[in-house]
Amino acid sequence: MGNLVAIVGRPNVGKSTLFNRLTKTRHAIVSDEAGTTRDRQYGKCDWCGREFSVVDTGGWVVNSDDIFEGEIRKQVLVATEEADLVLFLVDIKNGVTDLDMDVANILRRSKLPVILVANKADDGKDLYYQYDFFRLGLGDPMCISAATGSGTGDLLDLVLEKLPVVAEDEVEDGIPRFAVVGRPNVGKSSIINAFIGEDRHIVTDIAGTTRDSIYTRYDKFGFDFYLVDTAGIRRKNKVTEDLEFYSVMRSIRAIENSDVCILMIDATRGIEAQDMNIFQLIQKNQKSLVVVVNKWDLVEDKSQKVIDTFTNAIRQRMAPFTDFPIIFSSAVTKQRIFRVLETAKEVYLHRKIKIGTSKLNEVMLPIIEATPPPSIKGKYIKIKYVSQVPDTRIPTFVFYANLPQYIKEPYKRFLENKMRDNWELTGTPINLFVRQK
Repeated sequence: MGNLVAIVGRPNVGKSTLFNRLTKTRHAIVSDEAGTTRDRQYGKCDWCGREFSVVDTGGWVVNSDDIFEGEIRKQVLVATEEADLVLFLVDIKNGVTDLDMDVANILRRSKLPVILVANKADDGKDLYYQYDFFRLGLGDPMCISAATGSGTGDLLDLVLEKLPVVAEDEVEDGIPRFAVVGRPNVGKSSIINAFIGEDRHIVTDIAGTTRDSIYTRYDKFGFDFYLVDTAGIRRKNKVTEDLEFYSVMRSIRAIENSDVCILMIDATRGIEAQDMNIFQLIQKNQKSLVVVVNKWDLVEDKSQKVIDTFTNAIRQRMAPFTDFPIIFSSAVTKQRIFRVLETAKEVYLHRKIKIGTSKLNEVMLPIIEATPPPSIKGKYIKIKYVSQVPDTRIPTFVFYANLPQYIKEPYKRFLENKMRDNWELTGTPINLFVRQK
């Protein structure tokens, strides 16, 4: 169970730059037009052997020029509800603005640890301006420059000091953990209640505050697993539901703590940008996937043609990872609810698959011989041997070749598809590495 750190602040103080620096990514900062990839708001940071997740709240605001102050306040509220620590970014060259004051007021009221970060301290002279920020009432500002990286090491040391040490969850090993995720109002609670067979918000015996994911042990009808649920817990401080950011923040922990994610999509609305955001989180965390199209009872035309169209649309949006089961169900009429659990269990078992080396080579080498990797600069690339790496989180295979650097993504995808054709790997991501033999 990891910690979650949120970066908040008004526009143009350098939230994305700091995010890129902490997560060691160089995502080109995408334009502010709606609909551009918004992949940059969630990442992992590793410092001194401790790993935590980082969320950049700025990534969710479309069109930052005319941003409403209300939007920022909403985001800060969501961040304080979900995160373990907040980095409040201000611009040292601008001094304190009214909006900074507003954000500081919200942060002071929340009982969360907050680190005030004065960004854009690019040279020594800028340090004189830091004293203005004492009036925010959030302690000494940490002066950094996210662009050049100065001061970020000290900042990370402080983050680790202030992050609560997370107790390991008391969950038995070897029992799969399923998380039901999706955007608000897609029927997550209904399907969980349908699984359990009673209508209640789930309460569990496992100690933990409301902000932890809670585990419900389910052992009926030959199943035995934990349901990771965050949907059942809402704070009184109910932030407006339409916030896209809200459902993603809500899903992060559930996804990180599970083995198989049951992603719910609303049959009456089709697949939307928000579903894709959650799907990307599942992929980044390399979790297995079952897609459930809920509210199928409300769709009038249930012909095979409609089902095929829907299925193809989902697979196209989620390409290149298309090998996952899709189930059309209804939590209300309990249609195919059982099938969802059976499929999640199958997908979990695929995650644990062990393939013998001799079998792998027997099947894969002839395929590779028939369609070898394209030669580059007149050099022939030969793959001699393949084996599975033992004890990994997801099935991981190593192909040994003479010139591994020349094997490109499309060919790896070809190999992956061939493996999926020959073995039961539906729903689970797999890793393929090409190494020097």
